[in-house]
Amino acid sequence: MGLFIPHIYNGEAISLSSVPVVQVKPFRLAVIAHVAAGDLISAMFAQPLGDGFRLYAVLCAPLREQLGIIATDVADSYPALTPDCPAANGFEREIFEQWGIRPEGHPWLKPIRFQPSRMTGQTPAVGITEFFSMEGGESHEVAVGPVHAGVIEPGHFRFLCHGETVFHLEISLGYQHRGIERALAGGPGGRTIHYMETLAGDTTVGHAAAYCAVMEALSGIQVPPVANSIRAIAAELERMANHIGDLGALAGDVGFLPTLNYCGRIRGDVLNLTAMLCGNRFGRTLLTPGGVRFGIDPDRRQRLLTRLDAVEKDLDTALSLMFSAPSVLARLERTGTLSMDLARQIGLVGVAARACGLSHDVRTGLPYGAYRFDSPPASTFHSGDCFARAYVRKLEVEQSIAFIRRQLNAPSAQNELRKPLLPLGPDRVTVALTEGWRGDICHVAATDHEGRFAFYKVVDPSFHNWLGLAFALRGQQISDFPLCNKSFNLSYCGHDL
Repeated sequence: MGLFIPHIYNGEAISLSSVPVVQVKPFRLAVIAHVAAGDLISAMFAQPLGDGFRLYAVLCAPLREQLGIIATDVADSYPALTPDCPAANGFEREIFEQWGIRPEGHPWLKPIRFQPSRMTGQTPAVGITEFFSMEGGESHEVAVGPVHAGVIEPGHFRFLCHGETVFHLEISLGYQHRGIERALAGGPGGRTIHYMETLAGDTTVGHAAAYCAVMEALSGIQVPPVANSIRAIAAELERMANHIGDLGALAGDVGFLPTLNYCGRIRGDVLNLTAMLCGNRFGRTLLTPGGVRFGIDPDRRQRLLTRLDAVEKDLDTALSLMFSAPSVLARLERTGTLSMDLARQIGLVGVAARACGLSHDVRTGLPYGAYRFDSPPASTFHSGDCFARAYVRKLEVEQSIAFIRRQLNAPSAQNELRKPLLPLGPDRVTVALTEGWRGDICHVAATDHEGRFAFYKVVDPSFHNWLGLAFALRGQQISDFPLCNKSFNLSYCGHDL
């Protein structure tokens, strides 16, 4: 545990030179030990350094309300962490794909995004059509995507089945890669906030809040309390809108149309509340480094409260119907089950983790902004199935309504919305975590000698959770896939960046 130095707080900037750089073996052992003790790998990535690379790991210790950064220098290979720490799997595949640094002993180095190498500029020529296989009587493969019906984003799902039973699901993504992290290097610039707001379009506020926290830490400014309150209100409205939409979609997947129709309309009502804050239903243009662009006057405050009461009443009716219907419960319960131990091993975050009984929530474990003074309790359930993932959403919506009401009923006498941003400090590094509606959002940024971004790393919660969906399908009927998939509702573009 001594290598977990320096301890930093969420949204704190430190000198880049103060990040401890250790040998590969103690680096590896430290990450494995901390994850085994219940910590999370929030980010792991490499950056060129001389003739080699510097490998960074950001470890999250929610029980201690702390983050830690450690680093090691490697050449073209190092002993893989994944065999002893499955939560490192996606990070090591990404590092190998981007930089060609081979984690020796990794069981499956198929590219995770099929993006051009940052060293050669070439897209991987192998791996695109490589999938796990299974042989035997009645064994067969079912390929779904990458092009799907309607307007959903592209992703390929390969099911290995014996009859109707899924033995393994392999998920292949990378169709949405946009090169955002490369575009951020050398910034910030006029387009940076727009990149952040569209990293994952349904998580505009979550990613914009993390970016703003990065900028404020590197600039050394404090956000006005009113701005923090408005940011938190917007974040909870974003959580509500997406959870309500997912609950309706889950009802639709099991053929329960009353809640499907109710939630479709109620989700629109919640999006309209966000539009009342800034004129955009997804919260774009609201957040800005240093604060927010729009305040809440007394008349608008009262209208928000009135409409929130109507949303709560209608939602109670819709969800009471859903969670009291035997036909719904029969389909949700014991479908797509994950154990708490497996969820911890593979590093699940957010709703998917809390549905397995893990209580980690950035708002309570690593509070930021208004959550430092008023954080909703972490909503958990124990069964780890589709029912649990639906029920945790219901609990979180109820907590969000109560939180927004408290914030709106406690107006501050101060009305300052924004602090001017100062030049970013040179040779600094910061980690900012926010609790997006899917789970942990992690932004890591460092500045160079001139105060520009030397690197900027983004980890969307979907990056942690796609493997959870694959495990949830094991032993299930293939017809359960739409329900399980919707119970996670992960982001393609948030993963692919």
